[in-house]
Amino acid sequence: MGRVQNKVAIVTGGSKGLGKATSILLALEGAHVTVVDIDDDPGVEVEKEISAGGGSAQYHHMDVTREEEIGRVCRDVGEKYGRIDILVNNAGVSGAPKPTHEISVSEWNSVLDIDAKGVFLCTKHTVPFMKKNGGSIVNISSVYGIVAGIDNPPPYLYHAAKGAVRMMTKSDAVCYAKDRIRVNSIHPGWIWTPMLDEVGRNAPEGQDAFNRRLMEHIPLGHYGEPQDVAYGVLFFASDESKFVTGSEMVIDGGYIAL
Repeated sequence: MGRVQNKVAIVTGGSKGLGKATSILLALEGAHVTVVDIDDDPGVEVEKEISAGGGSAQYHHMDVTREEEIGRVCRDVGEKYGRIDILVNNAGVSGAPKPTHEISVSEWNSVLDIDAKGVFLCTKHTVPFMKKNGGSIVNISSVYGIVAGIDNPPPYLYHAAKGAVRMMTKSDAVCYAKDRIRVNSIHPGWIWTPMLDEVGRNAPEGQDAFNRRLMEHIPLGHYGEPQDVAYGVLFFASDESKFVTGSEMVIDGGYIAL
C-alpha cells in the first residue's frame, strides 16, 4: 500500500478495461486519480467505486481527440492539486482488420486520432505541469506495436498507431529526461477486456474458434487480466522505477516469445 501515495494521476480511457483497473489500483495505492473518458456513466461508476473504498477520485468527460477538452481537464487537475505527477495514456480503439489497400482515409484518421494523436495531445498538455516536480508518463501501446499479428489481414491501423506510440515514448523519454519526467510504454498481449470480447464476437470464425486459435499462441495458456497491466503501470508510476525511462514492458503471457 502507498506506492504512489499522494501523487496526482490522470488515466485516459479510465471507465472500463485496462483503464478502470489502473484507476482503481493507483487509488488503492494512495494516488489522487482523475478518471477521464467519453463514456460517462461507467466513468462515474469508477469514481464512486474508488470513493466508496476510501480512495480519492474524480471523473471528467474528455475526448482525447479534442485539444480544448484536454487542456481544460489538465488545467482543472493542475489547479486543484497544484501538480500532475502521473499520466496514463490508455484510451484507444482497435479499428477494422483490413489490408492497407482497403483502408479509407477516414478510417485511418479515426484510429490514429485516438490511439496516436491522443497520446501526443495529452502529453503536450500534461508536461508543463510536470516540469517543476518531475513525473511519470505511461503509454499503453501493444505487442502489436512491436510485432505483426497472427490475423489475416492484421489490424493494420492498430499496428500503425501502437508502433507510433512506442517510438513517441522513446523520443519523449529522451526529450524530457532533463526535467525528471520519465516516459515508458507497456505492451499488453491478449487481455480479457470489453474490447477483446467485441473482437471475438465479431470474428468471422465465431468467438469459440477465435478463442481456441489465440490460445495456441499464448504459452501460458490463458488470457491476461486488466489487473496484470495495471500492476505494470503502478511500477512505472511509482518511485520504484526512478531509473527507468524510454523502456517498454511486455505483458503478454509469452505471445511474442514464440
